[in-house]
Amino acid sequence: MSPYKRLKRDLVHKGRIIDYYSDTIEVEGGKITNFDFIDHRGAAAMVPVDGDGMILMVRQYRNAVDQYTLEIPAGGLNPGEDCRSCAIRECEEETGYRAGEVFHLLDLYTTVAFSNEKIGIYYTTGVTPSHQNLDEDEFVTLERHSVEELTKMILDGKIVDAKTIAAILAYKEKIG
Repeated sequence: MSPYKRLKRDLVHKGRIIDYYSDTIEVEGGKITNFDFIDHRGAAAMVPVDGDGMILMVRQYRNAVDQYTLEIPAGGLNPGEDCRSCAIRECEEETGYRAGEVFHLLDLYTTVAFSNEKIGIYYTTGVTPSHQNLDEDEFVTLERHSVEELTKMILDGKIVDAKTIAAILAYKEKIG
């Protein structure tokens, strides 16, 4: 039995993609404390690999860190959508390439200290040209990189997005 017991969960703010709560928790020894909790609807991401073995990446501005980041295409689940379908949709919307055969790579929680955001990550080979379909507030630049280039960028601190780091390193291990 866990020494932690949630006594109360209060909605602080209902957002577009997250809801923010303040949880009142009884911890070991009967002490009462508060935890912040971010409820997220879930997300999915794709490692899209073209016919030359290059990975299609998107560069975009991220307000939370006030910088441009290089990432694998990803996005939030729509109501009723499963992770695989979301990853396929986001790949095409952000890169302008349609996924070929799709394989599950891994699932991860992004920040277990305060959020339940879980991302299902997939990879696809044999992408075919389609067209981008970006959200009106989404501006991305498409880049192609080898696994080796991306690994070096990770180790040099040039790729800082956790889902991208985990996905590229897992994909590199998968292909051996």
